[in-house]
Amino acid sequence: MAAELGKMPKPSVDTYSTKRKLLFVPLIFAPPESPLDFIALFNKYWEQIDTHLHNLESKLGNVTKIYHEMVPKGADDLVKAVEELNEASSQIIKRRLEQNAELQPIEDMDILTEFMDWSKCLIIGLQNPRVITKVHQAYMEAQKKRSEEIIKTLDESLGQGDIGLLFMIEGHHIQFPSDIEVFYIAPPALDEIKRWSRSQEVKSRSEQTAD
Repeated sequence: MAAELGKMPKPSVDTYSTKRKLLFVPLIFAPPESPLDFIALFNKYWEQIDTHLHNLESKLGNVTKIYHEMVPKGADDLVKAVEELNEASSQIIKRRLEQNAELQPIEDMDILTEFMDWSKCLIIGLQNPRVITKVHQAYMEAQKKRSEEIIKTLDESLGQGDIGLLFMIEGHHIQFPSDIEVFYIAPPALDEIKRWSRSQEVKSRSEQTAD
């Protein structure tokens, strides 16, 4: 089970000396033309993430392996691939690459694109129940294959004594190997972003009802 930073008692370094370690950072994006109040929360979130990571590394040691979802094996330039996905997480990664950490691709391109295509099919708003069922089944199968590939890559590349850093959205449904101690990084701004998102959903529903 992941230890949520700030909500669990601080462990001693010796407690985890025999386990591989993985620092899990929930990946937050700022879509184009995001409202200014969200941008402020977004920037605050990533500043807090960087601070929390720095504090945790001072206790456990520097990150040695870095993983970022949607960065596939075979990409020509891994850092550029991250930059195109999320500038904020790429800045955190670059600082740790300067400290000799390694950026490791974690996705299989074919599996990733299959998963993304089925996701798009569900988003567009299908109508026929049989089609919805078939697409959802295909989506779940692709999600399972993707999770298995990510777990396999993590297990093979994160060695004894390594400290990994994983950027991935919440709700990933991944069960990490039992000998990897996962630290879930949850700064206060994460709750603020979730509250902001819920308020926007309520506002949107109210506007739809009024129309």
